[in-house]
Amino acid sequence: MFQANPLRRGLTEDRTSDPCAVVIFGATGDLTRRKLMPALYNLAWAHSLPTGFAVVGVARREKTDESFRAEMKQAVDAFSRRKPLDLAVWSDFEQGVGYVRGATDDPATYESLRSHLDRVDAQRGTRKNRLFYFAVPPREFGPIVEGLRASRLVAPTREESSGGSWTRVVFEKPFGHDLASAKALNHAVAAAFDESQVYRIDHYLGKETVQNLLVFRFANSLFEPVWEREHIDHVQITVAEDLGVEGRGTFYEQTGVTRDIVENHLMQLLCLTAMEPPISLSADAVRDEKVKVLRSLRPIERGEVASHVVRGQYTRGILRGEDVPGYREEPDVSPESRVETYVAMRVLVDNWRWSGVPFYVRAGKRLARRVTEIAIVFREVPHTLFRSRDGGATPNVLSLRIQPDEGIALRFISKEPGQQTILRDVAMDFRYGTTFGSNTPEAYERLLLDAMRGEATLFTRRDEVEEQWACIDRVLRVWAEPDSPPPARYAAGTWGPEPADELLARDGRRWRKP
Repeated sequence: MFQANPLRRGLTEDRTSDPCAVVIFGATGDLTRRKLMPALYNLAWAHSLPTGFAVVGVARREKTDESFRAEMKQAVDAFSRRKPLDLAVWSDFEQGVGYVRGATDDPATYESLRSHLDRVDAQRGTRKNRLFYFAVPPREFGPIVEGLRASRLVAPTREESSGGSWTRVVFEKPFGHDLASAKALNHAVAAAFDESQVYRIDHYLGKETVQNLLVFRFANSLFEPVWEREHIDHVQITVAEDLGVEGRGTFYEQTGVTRDIVENHLMQLLCLTAMEPPISLSADAVRDEKVKVLRSLRPIERGEVASHVVRGQYTRGILRGEDVPGYREEPDVSPESRVETYVAMRVLVDNWRWSGVPFYVRAGKRLARRVTEIAIVFREVPHTLFRSRDGGATPNVLSLRIQPDEGIALRFISKEPGQQTILRDVAMDFRYGTTFGSNTPEAYERLLLDAMRGEATLFTRRDEVEEQWACIDRVLRVWAEPDSPPPARYAAGTWGPEPADELLARDGRRWRKP
């Protein structure tokens, strides 16, 4: 029987959470192996987990506690950012790792889970605090919510008033398939949980540069005064991947890049870039300001989709010197597929700060390189005294690199040394790896710990999710029409289809090459 240390009664440690059990539905899946279990191990290595802690995996496959631990050890050894595996840390950590076999739509699964959690509470001292993580496809969210509710493993109680033990649930994206399904899922979740118990995860919000964006804007008097329409010409947000669908053809045929990246990652980056200063750093204060941005987005009407949005699909091409297949040649992809692997959009924020400033956003697979970047392109000076060799001065650009080389760069014009006045575009470059060291915690480490601590700032709220879907729902409906044009083709290893370049060229602008 676990006994709490009486000398620690009443003490709190900012870096850890209350004792708890993390229950992972979909424990044999790729997300658990590559991200969740390595993140929990890294938190254990950093002494950020509470003394009373356990992990319970739930999945259909036949496994014992011992075989599950062995598989998770291999996964951590392969995917943890900390090398080599610390055997002493793992030996202690795996004592709290267990497994429950069962299907998510089988009531017997939840009875077995209840019995297992009762033993965990007694043996590990987790005090009936539970974090349920839905590492499963969205179609399984509903059955799990109903199974937890029917078995009374959860109760809808506001966290701040519950006292005693707590229950929280974490949902992976995408949350729904469109606006209607997102609303239906939110309704089902609300029947089992209070909104304060619900954590909809977007791992981009756990990245250091994304978190630093608020600090950069609101803690530095130098930048916030020029963060508006009088000084900024336009904003470009890029989420580019050089990989294809990587064996996820079935998933991508149902999702596409719009649902996979634009509805969540890109919208979140846009909100953090465009939002007003919150009144505090509380979760709801920050999320209130993000929702205001989403509600300020000018709707893309049916007749405007063709001129404001470009969708593309990659074909066979050359990437880093290797021949790579086109999307329709990928496993489990239809040879006549019309699913988009690239999207570019022109978005307008109709509020006082951003009136007339276009946001150009793009996301795609099999592009020239992997990079996620927010680029703030400033207006040119009203009268140019100096000319560069090509006849004009390059505008100042502030770029925030989210991945892979996290950092912030400011590009400005300088004179080359010498007798002639020759202008050169130069950069002041801050890199996280150089300044703070290369072993930066991964996004899932931060987000898992925040969920265990009840810190919801980096998670999306119900109204936020629905507003995100509302922004792109009109576009998805137009693309679903039988007579809609097919996606434009672009060769793998390029920066996307030609119509995406034309989208900016019509406004006298062009995409940056990150």
